[in-house]
Amino acid sequence: MVLPRSVALERLAYTLTAPALALIPNLTPDGPANIALLLAGAAGTANAIHAGTSRLPGSGQRILRSLPLALAAGVDLAAVWTPGYGPWQTDALLAAGWVLACGVFAPLSRTSRRGHRPALAAPAPLIPAVPAQTALPVQAAPAKESLHPEDGASLYTRSAREVWERAGLPGGTLLVKAIPHPDTKRDLTILLRSKDAGRPIRSLSEADVAAAFAVYEKEVALAPVEQQPDGRQGGPGWIQAHITPDATARRAKAPTLQERWADKVAGPKGGAPGSELVARTRDDKRGVTFYRGRMTDETEEPRIDLAKVCRGLGIPADDSCVFVLSDGHEFLISVFDTPPLSQMFPATRELLTPDAKGMYVCGYTITGQPVKNMIYQHDKNAPCHGLILGVSRSGKTQYFALAMAAHSLGGGVVWLGTVRKDEKTSVLGQYIDRQGSNALWVARALRAAKALCEIRAEMPWPHDGKPHDYKPGDPRCPYRPLAMFADEFMTTTKDEDYGEFIQTDGDDLTVTGLKYGIGFIPAGQSPFAHDGFSSGMKANLRQNSRAVVFNMGNPSSTRKAVEGAMENPHDVPTIPARYSQQEGSAIERAMRGEADPENGVSTGGVAIIVLDNGRAVLMRSLYADFDTDLAKIFPDEVLRLTDYEIAELDKRGLWFDWSEPERPGEFGPAPDDDGDEDGPRQRGGGGNPAGGKPGGKRRAEVTSARQALEAIKTLVP
Repeated sequence: MVLPRSVALERLAYTLTAPALALIPNLTPDGPANIALLLAGAAGTANAIHAGTSRLPGSGQRILRSLPLALAAGVDLAAVWTPGYGPWQTDALLAAGWVLACGVFAPLSRTSRRGHRPALAAPAPLIPAVPAQTALPVQAAPAKESLHPEDGASLYTRSAREVWERAGLPGGTLLVKAIPHPDTKRDLTILLRSKDAGRPIRSLSEADVAAAFAVYEKEVALAPVEQQPDGRQGGPGWIQAHITPDATARRAKAPTLQERWADKVAGPKGGAPGSELVARTRDDKRGVTFYRGRMTDETEEPRIDLAKVCRGLGIPADDSCVFVLSDGHEFLISVFDTPPLSQMFPATRELLTPDAKGMYVCGYTITGQPVKNMIYQHDKNAPCHGLILGVSRSGKTQYFALAMAAHSLGGGVVWLGTVRKDEKTSVLGQYIDRQGSNALWVARALRAAKALCEIRAEMPWPHDGKPHDYKPGDPRCPYRPLAMFADEFMTTTKDEDYGEFIQTDGDDLTVTGLKYGIGFIPAGQSPFAHDGFSSGMKANLRQNSRAVVFNMGNPSSTRKAVEGAMENPHDVPTIPARYSQQEGSAIERAMRGEADPENGVSTGGVAIIVLDNGRAVLMRSLYADFDTDLAKIFPDEVLRLTDYEIAELDKRGLWFDWSEPERPGEFGPAPDDDGDEDGPRQRGGGGNPAGGKPGGKRRAEVTSARQALEAIKTLVP
């Protein structure tokens, strides 16, 4: 074997440098020559360490080329540390060992260097001569055409090309470049192009790439190639493949939050398909973690299943602590440490006083944002109706106090009618104009409110002496707005004696009342027609109010009630029966025979309010304490109708104590002495006190023996 000349020259240089390596640290340890030697050694050591931690091609050669400098620094430091030349001439021995080691490494460090002189070719074996007359013609083998013209590809890329060519150029593609992924052993990205110029890549699949590199198909991902400003081509004739066996294994064992979201949440079967996670933030002060996401396609709306999202993220799917808020193609998932709506927000006069646009604070959302309702519609320059729904003990009457206080603080007159008397409504009656507790009272109140429409339609305004429609906030208006509250309205519409009358006048009031400053605020347990709401009434209430829906018994009923109060149903939040945080594993408690924890908190006062844009928001309404004085939230003076209005109602026989028993002939012709009515019973009512009594046969009062006999006869089949 002939030694390359460069190796021989390098060994000679080491031999000549060895004496200086032994003498310089002993003669001038602080001199510039020794300092330069140490700096060169430090640079060589750093280069060797960097090459050892890098996966770039040629790292081994870099280490071998750096060893002489690193070892020289070690010999220098040893010579400086030992006194003199050391025992048994240690410095000279170390320098001689350095020469031998560097001489051994010299050939190895040049095996892959580009541009070095090639080794001399070995002598060709002697082939016996063949006579010319017997020699056979030999045709030279055609030279194999290179698939890749010399492009200066790295050793890593050339190795990947060999693998690709050995697989038969899958999909008719050529491997242009291979890029290793940092901090991995096997992951790489390969850039491919069509073997036929100007032809698209059609048949390449993940399985083809996986088979070529001996990995699983799920560890390969194909991606298009974008054109780059530096001139790199792209389009259908190019493709790149990400081969990630190491990253796939790590992702399966310890995925990042972004990877977990993509795999468990954003997939077709996930809780938010087609979405991506924008950010996760933590608010330690409020004890909440926010997951902000958005749809990858901005034209799509989020379709979120909170239970699936929670399972995908590994967080407890708790109705009382996990909430979602959608806004266009973006959404926010809030995960609270404790139920945020279990706290109370006391009602104050400042919060309930309407602003210049007629808005007042009626509660707070899970994020602490104030939620507002209205006493009139500023954008429509008109009063507003209202709609309050919820089962018993859900918080409707509490909300009544808030709404009545807001209307009173805004300068309005308030009436309240209920099915039967209770403590809270009686307390509210002390702070409003009129309050009663039976179906007859509700019928009389609606009849008077409807008559007020006629009275105000002819009531002259002082500035020009002409009647006008009501305009909120107009100081020239001669009358105050009226808010007619009807609790358990659906129950009153089913009353045998006055139900149809209440239904008819309620419908009329929702249609015509706003022109004359009269708003109708019914409350009950269902917004559907068969429970008292006609289609026209529901449409008017929906368009001229912000419906407030408390717990309707179960999430499904609550959702239907909200959708029934909305024109276009959106995602409706869930109101469980109780807020109960999950503690531990239900399976483990069952195996141990332990009872489930009873840590539920009532959801009374938690409601869904439907805002103007049709979006349903979950809120905790303000708390009005009926056990204390409610005067702190109501104005000091109880506002009432004007003397003119009262006089006009009195002329029509509609202004008296509505709690009195029904007057003879009040809702129809009075019976004669024989107990027979003077004529057929009429329907309807309106402002006419002698209007017909609605459907439902009514038992007449027994005032004589003949009437008693006739009543007994009607009971006999």
